Amino acid sequence: MVSYFKKYRFLGFTMALLSVIIITAFYFILKPQKVLPIYQPANVNTELVDSTLQFKKKYHTIADFSLINQNGESITEEHYKNKIYVADFFFTTCQTICPIMTDHMREIQKATITDNDILLLSHTVTPEIDTIEQLKRYANLKGVNASKWNLVTGDKRQIYDLARKSYLAVKDNDFGNYSMIHTENFILIDKEQQIRGFYDGTNTEEIERLLDDIKILKASYKD
Repeated sequence: MVSYFKKYRFLGFTMALLSVIIITAFYFILKPQKVLPIYQPANVNTELVDSTLQFKKKYHTIADFSLINQNGESITEEHYKNKIYVADFFFTTCQTICPIMTDHMREIQKATITDNDILLLSHTVTPEIDTIEQLKRYANLKGVNASKWNLVTGDKRQIYDLARKSYLAVKDNDFGNYSMIHTENFILIDKEQQIRGFYDGTNTEEIERLLDDIKILKASYKD
């Protein structure tokens, strides 16, 4: 009798374990996968969007560009072709939010350093001050890895247009001459040059959310 119960106890345990495995498998099969939104100008705070685009509801992508990085190299949209990347706007002499943003961008660099699909792109909003030499000094000071992260300068109007018409990331200061008030926004861009997320670059929890969203975005290309 004892051996009989031992035999069926083992069988019961096996069946229970198998049930757990099957239920878990069905859970993951039926669980809807998180999909990141695709942001359009009409979905974004109008203060950050050029007036010509504020009501655009579809087909928004990052425009082609040609800028110069901290090593004096030409950086264009081709450098980011078929890449996921995080972009932001800053200036090297900023003493308020920029140091925090740069530290957090460096954390993203560290977390993705071995992933060649992920790149970083920081645009200066004061190109008249942030020369190649100045960006190089800043890059060395902040531990920027040039194979992962470009700090770029160039024509002020082009940077203004990218900020306002492509990345939807900075405010117009109304002083003319393509002057900008940069925000704390980090912008997640997919392989089709579409905006997939905005994040507070000064907030640690937002950086964790950004890193999680990068994983979600990467996974979407495996399907």
